[in-house]
Amino acid sequence: MARPVSVAIVGAGFGGIAAAVELKKQGVEDLVILERGDSVGGVWRANTYPGLACDVPSHLYSFSFAPNPRWTRRFSPREDIQRYAEDVAKRFDVMRHVRFGENVESATFDEERGRWTVEVEGGETYEAEILLTACGQLQRAAIPELEGLDRFEGPMFHSAHWDHSQDLTGKRVAVIGTGASAIQFVPALAPDVSRLTVFQRSAPWVLFKGDVEYSERKKRFYERFPFVQRALRHLWWRWMESLVPLFTNRPAWAARIVGPIYRRVAWLQRFIQLRGDPRLMKATKPSYEMGCKRVLTTFDWYPTLRRENVDLVTERVREVTADAVVAQDGREYPADAIVFGTGFTATEFLAPMEITGRGGRRLLEDAWARGAEAYLGISVPEFPNLFLLYGPNTNHGVGSAIELLEGQARYAADAVRLLSTGAAQRLEVKREVHDAFQAELKERLDATVWTRCSSWYVTADGRVTNNWPGTQREYRERTRRLALDEYLTEAPEREPAPA
Repeated sequence: MARPVSVAIVGAGFGGIAAAVELKKQGVEDLVILERGDSVGGVWRANTYPGLACDVPSHLYSFSFAPNPRWTRRFSPREDIQRYAEDVAKRFDVMRHVRFGENVESATFDEERGRWTVEVEGGETYEAEILLTACGQLQRAAIPELEGLDRFEGPMFHSAHWDHSQDLTGKRVAVIGTGASAIQFVPALAPDVSRLTVFQRSAPWVLFKGDVEYSERKKRFYERFPFVQRALRHLWWRWMESLVPLFTNRPAWAARIVGPIYRRVAWLQRFIQLRGDPRLMKATKPSYEMGCKRVLTTFDWYPTLRRENVDLVTERVREVTADAVVAQDGREYPADAIVFGTGFTATEFLAPMEITGRGGRRLLEDAWARGAEAYLGISVPEFPNLFLLYGPNTNHGVGSAIELLEGQARYAADAVRLLSTGAAQRLEVKREVHDAFQAELKERLDATVWTRCSSWYVTADGRVTNNWPGTQREYRERTRRLALDEYLTEAPEREPAPA
């Protein structure tokens, strides 16, 4: 007879919701989800900057088990996605398991009892046999260390912590960074501010974003014929899978076809939108191989840079004064406010949460001292009954992260099933299995485009810790079932206490 297994999930974003749904399908009710925010949604709850939208088609950026015929656009705005996350959590009875306002500080494995003790800010603790972390990779804002930031007298904030109390209308705004966030909020800000100065460290690769609004008639059509929406989702998925060689260079013949096509498309878009402006054409030319950093999709970026009230500065920032940003060439750019679009410390997985496994081994300080790594991005040796969602090497250069999250959620739910049925006493990935997987990853990642420039995918010593080097189909197959022969399934014998 199956025994009940208790589970604690850290994070109520898409990963936490997917895991909870899979667990509840198996009848798991001893389940708690610890969420530091006041609602579900993860990164879509936390980020609220103007212009925020998804760069993956809506029908693909959704759970396979919960299609949404009511998307308002092909590429959904943040509000749509947040509503969708809340709706799925309510529809699948996840909400009653969530404890909001619980900021997890540490988790410790008790070897005697085979249970995790999770401590939240304020001192309260939770216990569970299985611990799942679903904290995401884009949670800690990266603020550059610039001389004089403490001297600036105006408002200053990161896009991930947008200060909506500040009215920037008619102000001189300096934006530092031209990544995926800036490429959305800069066009949203430009019409309202008096002067917008954008400081660019490296020009991004930009592709046309074919966004369209969905009419009420089309929404009703999807509601009446759900198979059409499923077919459309599958077509988008196959299209994204066909682009994988652009990033992984495998198979080589496909990479030789896909790469030149998309580089030409990107060049053509830039030429059409910036024709007649040789300065901007030169300033926006990427200096690294396409795909090495995140490829951005928009139709608004280049036209925004051509506005009379927008300046694109390609000099590095030298310092910040009380009312200006100073470029490396000494030129001062007056600013009433500074907005950072400088991304996240994505390679610092789970930080600052302290996780202690078997033998007192700490995850961040010991196991990941030289960079985050996990078997299939999910399991770490010496950390029994711990499963990571959106862990190391489970991001993707193209496609929907939700596809990978669903695979990880099914894998973790399979672990719970094995414990519940008595097939395993506890589950800890074998060291040799983990190390062989890391050797495979390194060989494959070394051939990818991600190793050819500096980006948030790569650690300071050049290791790619974020991205998966294959197709989503491959990852889905490899996480379909937890293989018991890859795991230690019993508690190790302990040395007898001295007499």
